[in-house]
Amino acid sequence: MKHMIAAMAGGFALLSGAFANDTEAAVAAARDWRTAHGADILSGFVDLLSLPNDANDAENIRRNADYISGLFKERGFQMELLESDEAPPLIYGLRETPGAERTIAIYVHYDGQPTEPAEWTHPPFQPRLYSRAMTEGGEEISFPLAGEAVDEDWRLYARSASDDKAPIPALLAAIDALDETGIGFTSNIKLIFDGEEEAGSDYLDDYLAAYADKFADVDLWLFCDGPTHQSGSPQLVFGVRGVTDMEVTVYGPNRGLHSGHYGNWAPGPGWRLAQLLASMKDEKGRVLIKDFYKSTAPISKAERAAIAAMPDIDDELRETFGLAETEMDNAPIAERLLLPALNLKGLKSAEVGALSRNVIPPSATASIGVRLVKGNDPEEMLNILEGHIKKMGYFITREDPDADTRARHPLIAKVTRSSGYPAMRSRMDDPRVSPLVGALRTVAGDELILNPSLGGSLPLYMFEVASTAPIVILPIANYDNNQHAADENIRIGNLFYGVDAYAAVLTMGAN
Repeated sequence: MKHMIAAMAGGFALLSGAFANDTEAAVAAARDWRTAHGADILSGFVDLLSLPNDANDAENIRRNADYISGLFKERGFQMELLESDEAPPLIYGLRETPGAERTIAIYVHYDGQPTEPAEWTHPPFQPRLYSRAMTEGGEEISFPLAGEAVDEDWRLYARSASDDKAPIPALLAAIDALDETGIGFTSNIKLIFDGEEEAGSDYLDDYLAAYADKFADVDLWLFCDGPTHQSGSPQLVFGVRGVTDMEVTVYGPNRGLHSGHYGNWAPGPGWRLAQLLASMKDEKGRVLIKDFYKSTAPISKAERAAIAAMPDIDDELRETFGLAETEMDNAPIAERLLLPALNLKGLKSAEVGALSRNVIPPSATASIGVRLVKGNDPEEMLNILEGHIKKMGYFITREDPDADTRARHPLIAKVTRSSGYPAMRSRMDDPRVSPLVGALRTVAGDELILNPSLGGSLPLYMFEVASTAPIVILPIANYDNNQHAADENIRIGNLFYGVDAYAAVLTMGAN
């Protein structure tokens, strides 16, 4: 069947400009297809998930790239592996639609987080099917045979089942459904599949610059990554936060001292660090550092309206996470994600528990993370943090202090900075996005949530440099997918939602 569809794909593409596509018919076709071929979709997904995909494993990453490229080539895409000696291949594909006046670029990353097999219930690259989530008492079941029914509450467990291979079988199924029924695309479709996202996408900007001509005509970037809303409802997201960080080490004596002999005399670096950190943020969660919020882009009227329309999940989240109160007197999480955040990633000063000793240690270190929002420059935000440390009386150094530096400065802080990257947020009222919203409402109806920004970070700023097209994120994975952790999973109903959603995207109307 797959090869027959591939042979028919070109002919169907020629038909697509000849008539106005009906997104509702496309979604209905996708639902019929996945109902009839659900077992086949899972079988193909298992084959893909069985390929290890750590970005640092060059041999297996190449196997993934070749395999995925072949799947889309069968479906009428012109495929290329864009190569670099320094990075995994960037998979590029193009399927043109005669008469189309819009080009949509679909981004997925095919690499996954490293795994520690001992932490998993089953080997991470040997997919297993469960009747429902393990945490809900689900039991392992056999994979269905061709033609057998598939339950949407089943869970498929494997590395990258949700982050981020899930969009690939969903998109393939949507294409198969449209091709079999002769419902043509309404846009040119480009594929950009990244093989190093979990390793930081260090070379992605190089690819975008080297092949700028391939991306110059993109009218809409669609990023297929991340989870649905915590309420369980589908969402379309218009931005992500940026990120940067620094480590701050403060000093006491040049060697560990017995706290009985020297306590109350030699300053303890743990206390110094605690006082420094306490000066940065008050008990309500407001950052006290001068100008920390100054560069933050205002929340637009459209964004405020979107926040007001979102489900109120804060009470449920507080109960889930065992929190009696959250920052700024329980301010809504959607609002808080549009402000820069100062997070304490880790602290180190001597030892605790059974390893603790009566010692004044030589140093104490804090790892500080900054989540950025639109308007914040990563370097300038670190400058602001350093300015505050200086204001608190510290002499800043980049190396451990020598004896002369110790003799001249009572308060010393070694600051190690990271580069980071800025946030990205597209306009929610951009008319180029309106057809996408309408198409997705065909699938999700009033349940579709329009979200100004995810809390997490992705280097989407690179794509703002590559073109002026709006960038939006269409997540399909269940929010409880154990992303980046052991026993990562995808709920089958979420995978099937992706099939429907991509069918809508491929056939959405004109601006």
